[in-house]
Amino acid sequence: MNTPESSQNTTAQGVAYERCLCREVVDALRARLGVSPAVKQHLANSRIEFLKAVREVINQRIEHLSQAGNQGSKIQVE
Repeated sequence: MNTPESSQNTTAQGVAYERCLCREVVDALRARLGVSPAVKQHLANSRIEFLKAVREVINQRIEHLSQAGNQGSKIQVE
């Protein structure tokens, strides 16, 4: 199986990624299609923007749930 040395793929930018089938397929497609550095930068920026959007959705949901107020009422028991 994979040895610890071969379980990570290091790119030219010095970022280490765990090996996985999906990443290897994407890397193979990039190599075959010849994706330019400008395209790589654009895709990296789009991933960042997507994650920021997800964070904003989560923050809005947290705010909505925090403002729910009193969800019940007190009932007097005899």
